Amino acid sequence: MTRAPLPPATRPGSAWLVGVAIVLLALNLRVAVGSVGVVLVPLRADLGMSATVAGVLTTLPVLCFAVFGATTGRVVGRLGLDRTAAALLVVTGAGLALRPLVDAPVPFLALTVVSLAGCALGNVLLPALAKEHFPDRVPQISSLYGAALMGGATLGSVLTVPIADTFGDWRTGLGAWAVLALAALLPWLPLALREGRAGRIDRPRGPTLLRLARSPLAWSCALFFGLQSGQAYAQFGWFPAILVDAGLDSGTAGLAQGLIPAVGIPITLLLPTLIRRTGDRPVLPWVFALVTASGWLGVLLAPAAAPFLWAALLGLGGCAFTWVLTMLGRRTESAAGTAGLSAFAQSVGYLVAGLGPFGTGLLHDLTGSWDVPVTVLMVAALLLGPVGMLVARDRLLEDELERS
Repeated sequence: MTRAPLPPATRPGSAWLVGVAIVLLALNLRVAVGSVGVVLVPLRADLGMSATVAGVLTTLPVLCFAVFGATTGRVVGRLGLDRTAAALLVVTGAGLALRPLVDAPVPFLALTVVSLAGCALGNVLLPALAKEHFPDRVPQISSLYGAALMGGATLGSVLTVPIADTFGDWRTGLGAWAVLALAALLPWLPLALREGRAGRIDRPRGPTLLRLARSPLAWSCALFFGLQSGQAYAQFGWFPAILVDAGLDSGTAGLAQGLIPAVGIPITLLLPTLIRRTGDRPVLPWVFALVTASGWLGVLLAPAAAPFLWAALLGLGGCAFTWVLTMLGRRTESAAGTAGLSAFAQSVGYLVAGLGPFGTGLLHDLTGSWDVPVTVLMVAALLLGPVGMLVARDRLLEDELERS
């Protein structure tokens, strides 16, 4: 049974500042991923990076999100929510600023890990920040930062090359995103330095990952998160290649790729209304499952016939990401519970997600065709429906842990 929400930790006069800070934080969490792929060719040539190392580079996001996301609870326990947000932006900005300055693959990979470590903490932190500061408006805040996440991915993909062309160097195109991290840090400084709790999670202490491993709700959220993220990273990694192999030029394939995150932004902003109307009925996860599977079916049968339609369907299905982040707040009583559930769902989920891009490439190499991997992705998309039914059930994590 859903309990009354806790009072917000944010003073009414500073609510707007916290809202802006959360949105700016989210805007930074995908540029480190989206900006690399579009300059990978000159980057590899300049650094002497082999194809194998480049493969490691493209796999780092899901690995870092899984590994470092699991440490968020400990960091928050020491620093508090707001101070952790400020600290992760410093770490992310430092990695973004320093990695274009190196001249070898290994230090570039190491600094990429630094920036992605900050992003991993931010991924886990966003639902907890929404629960802590806006416990009575979790869907609204979740939709805003979900749209910002998609917007950051789009900006990283679209603007990095023009910036690089303007200054004549891929290094500037990548390093420029450190400015966005600095801009996002500014509203967090007064929040992190304010007197009192400074956003600390100390009421009550969050559940450990080991304890969460005994929760069916936690595993349902983790599996849904993994299925959705596996779809997303398979699309980021292979959708343009599928279209090019079908006969489209790389420019058209790139535009279709950019449409996937962009088309989800307006639907994400509508999620609070959709969630309010559907309540705890699993309507939305089934919609996400069916539109994603429909997009892959179009890619399977006629990839070159309507690539932008297939991209739009996949993008609409990608709104499952914001939906599950919203559920992390709705299925917990406190910010501590939200942080713990978010850490578990994302650390386990991103390990599952790694199978998406890796398995797609492996099946393509084994079969010499895109038919089998696309069919597997279509079937996996349909699993979002039944797993989402488990996530949508009206219950609280804290009650479930007490019973266990």
